[in-house]
Amino acid sequence: MPHSRIRVKLLLPFAISAAIPLGLGAQEREFPLPKLPADPKITAALKEISPHQIQATIEKLVSFGTRLTLSAQDPSSIAAGHGIGAAREWIKSEFERYSRDCGGCLEVRTDTFTQAPADRIPKPTEITNVYALLKGTDPENAKRVVLVTGHYDSRNSDTLDTTGAAPGANDDASGTAVSLECARVLSKLKFPATIIFLTVAGEEQGLNGSHHFASMADQKRDEWQIEAVLNNDIVGGDKSPQQDPRTVRVFSEGIPSALVDPYRPPASTVLEDEIVRRELRTLRALAGENDSPSRQLARYIAEVARSYSGDVSPLLIFRPDRYLRGGDQRSFNEYGFAGIRFTEYREDYHHQHQNVRTENGIEYGDLAKFVNFDYVANVARLNAATLAALASAPGPPTSVHLLTKELENDSTLTWDKSPRASGYEVLWRATASPDWEHAKDVGNVTRATLPISKDNVVFAVRAIDAEGHRSLPVVPTPER
Repeated sequence: MPHSRIRVKLLLPFAISAAIPLGLGAQEREFPLPKLPADPKITAALKEISPHQIQATIEKLVSFGTRLTLSAQDPSSIAAGHGIGAAREWIKSEFERYSRDCGGCLEVRTDTFTQAPADRIPKPTEITNVYALLKGTDPENAKRVVLVTGHYDSRNSDTLDTTGAAPGANDDASGTAVSLECARVLSKLKFPATIIFLTVAGEEQGLNGSHHFASMADQKRDEWQIEAVLNNDIVGGDKSPQQDPRTVRVFSEGIPSALVDPYRPPASTVLEDEIVRRELRTLRALAGENDSPSRQLARYIAEVARSYSGDVSPLLIFRPDRYLRGGDQRSFNEYGFAGIRFTEYREDYHHQHQNVRTENGIEYGDLAKFVNFDYVANVARLNAATLAALASAPGPPTSVHLLTKELENDSTLTWDKSPRASGYEVLWRATASPDWEHAKDVGNVTRATLPISKDNVVFAVRAIDAEGHRSLPVVPTPER
């Protein structure tokens, strides 16, 4: 994998001046945030990610003519290699091929359901998600799941056009290729936790496939404890002159969707309203709008990028998605799972949701020739590094609390042990800072007191194993 200096960027809804005095004391300055140690096995695996393989994947998906969710999936169309059904069967065969190459290490599955008529679905329609599961090797950690996804359906100008060309090279064969390439490369390794490589359909009709899969995951929480969802949608690096081929945007929600717009049915409306009010009051009192699990995942991706140097840098955008738009990560967020979206720096709307044509010298249509396959490979490396780092790490600590019974300038945090953890790290940052700034290794304990006022900073705790793999950070809740 090429080595160059990572440029981690952050974009906030407002500007923070570098001249703001942070007022950090000696304790803060003494403990800078260390880089995550790069695991040699992960570094070697990232070099196996191939732009040529990604190109072949995207061109194969384009060859099906259309992958509209409403398009053909009967046996004759599948045999002819046309429509969503043919694409589904090919994706499944690719996962099965990767599994054969690793001695059956992948469990290849489908999640099929019938979607009732809706705004963009005129009649009951069968939708199938295809995924491969790389089961964790550690009995205590195998229930922990990290997941990568892209949607394999496509569309043109008309969301109901079942026969017209809808190549969908960037939107979203590119994201599907990321999920497949991560499966091809990471299936050759073993991890304590489980990785799911997912491709969903129905995105263009209303996030149908991801909603169904997230609902299934919600019902399987005893079996699947999903810690992170990486959604890749429009990661083709469109070759427009204004594109920044060194940057990929990472969108993450602030106030959790599951809090204000839950999909899990409440026990009662009164109870649900009371829970929401209480949680929102606490969130406001702590100024915790910037510390959702999804924001912690976004920050973790930035750390991974600093450790596994590559040719694409994450631009952290603290919004759920592009302005007033959405994607499949939203489905998982609404069920309470941490999830982010990767998207190229600058989209070219001539090459999205358009019939293939040329008008006034402008080429329209989502064609493979507009995709930068090296860029997709770089995005795949960042995804694979994040998946591997999380699947290698111990689980995040649970029951993380910041003691507030006494008025004092010191801050005491407590937590419960994580399986496989050999130690813990306390992180903190100034309240005006978007990313973690400081860390202190406190050893293999479940309680730590720091001479730093809780009034002035935001704290988090994460677990570390003997090899230095680090879990996602967990921001404490107050304990009186």
